[in-house]
Amino acid sequence: MKSLFNHAAHSIISSMATDSRLRVRGHLVDGATVVDAGIDVPGSIAAARMVTRVCMGDVVDVSVHAIDADRFASDVGVTVQTDNPVMACLACQYAGWPVAADKYFAMASGPMRMARGREPLLVEMQLSESSPVAAGVLESTDLPTGDAIRLISEETGVETSKVAIVVAPSGSLVGSVQVVARSVETAMHKLHALGFDVQTIFSAVGTAPLPPPAKPSDMIGGIGRTNDAILYGGVVTLWVDGDQAAIDDVAERVPSNSSKDYGRPFADIFKDYGYDFYKVDPHLFSPAVVSIVNRRSGITRRFGQINPDVLRASFAS
Repeated sequence: MKSLFNHAAHSIISSMATDSRLRVRGHLVDGATVVDAGIDVPGSIAAARMVTRVCMGDVVDVSVHAIDADRFASDVGVTVQTDNPVMACLACQYAGWPVAADKYFAMASGPMRMARGREPLLVEMQLSESSPVAAGVLESTDLPTGDAIRLISEETGVETSKVAIVVAPSGSLVGSVQVVARSVETAMHKLHALGFDVQTIFSAVGTAPLPPPAKPSDMIGGIGRTNDAILYGGVVTLWVDGDQAAIDDVAERVPSNSSKDYGRPFADIFKDYGYDFYKVDPHLFSPAVVSIVNRRSGITRRFGQINPDVLRASFAS
C-alpha cells in the first residue's frame, strides 16, 4: 500500500513539536521526534484532537463538545466520524503493539503499526503500509527511551530520524480524549471478533462522554473512567452495505451489555480479576449502544443502552 497514513500522521506530529499554543513539548530521542502531550505539560483540547487524528491515520474528524450531563454524567463528549473505518480504527487506532524495550513499556497506536505489519489482525486483514516514515502514539507516563525508539525503528524498517511519536498518559487531558475517541474502534473490533465482515462497513460515527481526570497517582482510576465512558456511555452508528441476515446474526451481541461482566465500574471489575486484562470478558470491550444501518436492505438495527448509574458511580469515585 502507498504510504499515506504514516505520512499524514508524521506531518501532524512534526507540526505539534514546534507549536507552543498546544501546551506540548517536543524532544529529540535518538534522532526521533517525540512530543510530550501530558507527562510534564498540561496538553490541550486542540492537542488531543490532533493526537486522535494521528491515532486514526488522519482519516477522521474529531470534535469535543457539550452533551447532556444527566444522561452521560459529564458535560463534555468526544465524537469521531470517519468514512474509512477499517483503516482508521483497525489498521491504525487499535492499540495492538506492546512496545517493550529494556525497562520501557507502552501500548502503541497509529499507522506505524501498519509499517511494522506483524500483528495477527493486520496479517489476517492484509493491512500493511511500506513507508519511509513511521508515526504513532504511545500511552505511557514516560517518554520513550533510546532503546524503545531503536526498537520502533527496527520493527518498522524506518530510520530513527524518520520516526515521530506522541506520548500521553491515560489520565492526562490528551490521553483521556484519545482513549474516549475509541468508541467506533471498539465496535469495529467486536464485530471482527464475532466473525462479521467489517469490510462492508463504509462510514461510522461514535460519541462517548469525556470523564473527569483521576488523580495522577491513580492509574487504575484513570483506566476505569475512560473505559466506562465507552462501555456505559458510548453511542456508535455504523453504515453498512451487506447481507441483512449477517447483520441480524451479530447485532444484538455487539454492545457491552452482552457481556457477563457488564454492570459495574470497570475499575471494580479489573480489581476482581487481579488487574489482569486478559481475565476480563473480551465481549465487554464495546460501546453501550450500537446502531447498524444497512444501505442494501434499508433496515436499521439498534441494541444496547446508556447506563447513567454506572457512569455516575465511576466518574464520582
